[in-house]
Amino acid sequence: MPANLADEHNHFPGLSRIGALLADPGRAAMLWALMDGSARPAGELTMIAGLSPSAASAHLARLTDGGLLALEVRGRHRYFRIASPDIAASIEALANVAQVSAPQRAVPRPVRTVPVDMRYARTCYDHMAGELSVRVFERLVERGLLTLDGSSLEATADGAARFAEWGIDMSAQKTRRRRFACTCPDWSERRPHLGGALGAALLDSWSAHGWVERTDRPRILRITPAGHRHFDAFLAA
Repeated sequence: MPANLADEHNHFPGLSRIGALLADPGRAAMLWALMDGSARPAGELTMIAGLSPSAASAHLARLTDGGLLALEVRGRHRYFRIASPDIAASIEALANVAQVSAPQRAVPRPVRTVPVDMRYARTCYDHMAGELSVRVFERLVERGLLTLDGSSLEATADGAARFAEWGIDMSAQKTRRRRFACTCPDWSERRPHLGGALGAALLDSWSAHGWVERTDRPRILRITPAGHRHFDAFLAA
């Protein structure tokens, strides 16, 4: 290999390894099932991926060794979860790329093959995604509650006051070992929603207020009647 090509390859030593981990449909199915932030037992992931137990065990070992999954041992059972919020955000971003780069079949935007309830409100690891989340994020920026610089976000004084009204301790969020706030590509809307520690705190707050509820369907969120009134008022203000 020419020296210049070898140097270029060494600058990105992990890309091919991560790509290989994501390339298998079974592994991809298990990762996608964990995008609601849950920890699931190996047997459940085996059924989701449609694999034999031995094949699933090998795939889970590769994903864990590769740093994409974290293993939790609970008694005799093994549970797996996405290893970090950044990995979850990367998977969501790749799903967005997959939609954009798919063969052109005159697919309208946003993608209409996504079930309506999942498109409207769902979890993206530990924060909210979907149409409502995208609209709320855009309104936060339009009203000057968040300032956007590239993919990085900062809360203004007015934003900090609003978030405090929602019960969010801004100082505590900024000391967490993750990005305070960032844009996260939304694969169904193809526009960003709010991620990072602030995005997770907002979902926790909205759930505590009774505006958003989890359902028995993975990743799908339900907006309660009180939540519809709250979000309608916020978006209209």
